[in-house]
Amino acid sequence: MLLTAKYVLPVSQPCIEDGAVLVRDGAIVDVGTRVELEQRYPGELGRDFGVAALMPGFVDLHTHLEFHVFRGIVDDLPYTGWKMQVSKLERNLTREDWEDSAYLGAMESIASGITSIADITNSGASLKAAASAGLGGIVYREVSTMDKSKVHDRLAAAREDIEDWQGRASDPLLRVGIAPHSPYTCHPTLFQAAAELAIERNLPTAIHLAGSHDEFDFVKYGSSSLAQDFREQSGWNDLAWMPTGVSPVKYVQQWGLYAVPNLLAVHCVQVDEMDMEILAENDVSVAHCPRCNAKLGMGIAPLRQLLKRGLRIGMGTDSPASNNTVDMFDEMRIGLLLQRGVTGAAEFFTAERFVRMATLEGALAVRAGERIGSLETGKQADIIAVDLSDSHQVPTRDPASVLVHSANAQNVVMTMVAGHILYDHGEHLTIDAERALARAGEIRVKLRA
Repeated sequence: MLLTAKYVLPVSQPCIEDGAVLVRDGAIVDVGTRVELEQRYPGELGRDFGVAALMPGFVDLHTHLEFHVFRGIVDDLPYTGWKMQVSKLERNLTREDWEDSAYLGAMESIASGITSIADITNSGASLKAAASAGLGGIVYREVSTMDKSKVHDRLAAAREDIEDWQGRASDPLLRVGIAPHSPYTCHPTLFQAAAELAIERNLPTAIHLAGSHDEFDFVKYGSSSLAQDFREQSGWNDLAWMPTGVSPVKYVQQWGLYAVPNLLAVHCVQVDEMDMEILAENDVSVAHCPRCNAKLGMGIAPLRQLLKRGLRIGMGTDSPASNNTVDMFDEMRIGLLLQRGVTGAAEFFTAERFVRMATLEGALAVRAGERIGSLETGKQADIIAVDLSDSHQVPTRDPASVLVHSANAQNVVMTMVAGHILYDHGEHLTIDAERALARAGEIRVKLRA
């Protein structure tokens, strides 16, 4: 199939005006101008998207598909209060509820142009939804406990789930990993055991790290609401915890997790120069989630300093429990504006850089850049079409600028993963959207009650 549009953004190469992309057997066969490709492949079935941008699908480096029904349930609270409320409400949901919530998440992701996710789940609902919907990426099996006596059993259960999930994942489209949750929910020996399993099984690994002031104060000083209220709510109040005197990044370093070859650290907001050096020395990649971090009062990541150290960084939306929408356009726009506001003109980020972070650089962060993230010959055909004909986008001088500053998820008109169209002008082709929305309403009644 020959896909054509006013603009083709390969991301790895300059924009092509009046461009085309040839897709066959799930892969990109050729990229160039429309005239060139029509001459080169006469008679090829074509589809024209008009005044639109054809570009690689977004790589969402941090998601929780199963938490989509929590949208707006816990708003206007800082991080620890938000975390405690969400943890309480989780207990009201059945396995079926989690699965249907994850289907809603997959539906919204696809409609907003996301083709690859890096999802953290405890239930496995995200894997089922992503596989059924046709999404690609990584699903990490979350594991946590601050109780040393439970580490062995928790890891054994995770190992069993991972083996089961690997049998249900369509590798390489969808892979399975492990995710020790965070420094404030994991006994240090759990980091050690998870690292050993990851290295043994060659598993992608993720961790929530250095996200909030409360996490920093908990790890270094043994104080904050995470050290008191959250531990009491979690049943860990009687477990010994001594202040470490170091940052979360330095603390985790002592327990072997950075030895994992494919480690993704989520957030990395509360980091200093030494922390950034540690991350760089260990080739840890970072999921940058600016909207979630801002909404929960976690802070603003020092993006420029992280990038200067050569860290692989992509964009993550987190979940509607903390971020309300899964919209990579908003993520790029607000992320860019926050950085410009903080760093000023001396270290000015461009719209094009944020488009790269939301696509190719996100793929590189999870070591999938050879397969996805840009429109190049031989790569998997993960392609989206974004309508640029609306009044708020015309005239278009720079498509990357329009995508970041003017477009939104509603402008996505087509989402393709591995050559299969999953979403086409408002119609979901792999998900029962009507059922997903109806179930979401039913589950939200439980949460509000």
